[in-house]
Amino acid sequence: MAETDSKSRLEAFCDGVFAIALTLLVLDIKIPSRESIKTTNDLWLALEHVAPSTLTFMLSFTVILITWVNHHAALRLVNKSSASFLYANGFLLLTVVFLPFPTALLGEFLLTDHAAPAVIFYTSTLACQSMAWVLLSAIALENELTKDERSTVVTRGNRRAGYFALAVYSLFTITAFFFPLAVAIATAMIWVGWLIYGINISGK
Repeated sequence: MAETDSKSRLEAFCDGVFAIALTLLVLDIKIPSRESIKTTNDLWLALEHVAPSTLTFMLSFTVILITWVNHHAALRLVNKSSASFLYANGFLLLTVVFLPFPTALLGEFLLTDHAAPAVIFYTSTLACQSMAWVLLSAIALENELTKDERSTVVTRGNRRAGYFALAVYSLFTITAFFFPLAVAIATAMIWVGWLIYGINISGK
């Protein structure tokens, strides 16, 4: 099979995984039961109860969307693949499809006295995703899979960014033992910042 065909199959498979992960996120936002709603105020209170789940859904949707955009850009830097590259890519996809679980956990417990484990679980998942980016970039460089010198330079930058993100989310995971809500807010601000940055860059 030609390398271009193999790469096209890889991209199509990855796109499908990202699409499924995005869809799974919304399943934990439950519509209030009509039987439990007696007044308009009851409905407002029920909607208030699902607000944390809605906010965590929006956060994780942003995380997966940005990851998909970055993944698409990363695959454009290589013109061939290898077994180790495919497994590293699989590790990255694992962190993506797993994200709906810590998202549901975070939505359920963020505003409670038991928020710490939920936030720790969420940030540790992001730390694993950062590790996957480091592995993917490192393997692309070591196996000389990049298209040209410019692609090699960009991939090195991706690896450095992966190390930085790994350090940040590892620190967040430790800090969340003591200040879970602050860590959750900081995590959300980082990803909103990345979203704004990505939109600005693509618009130029």
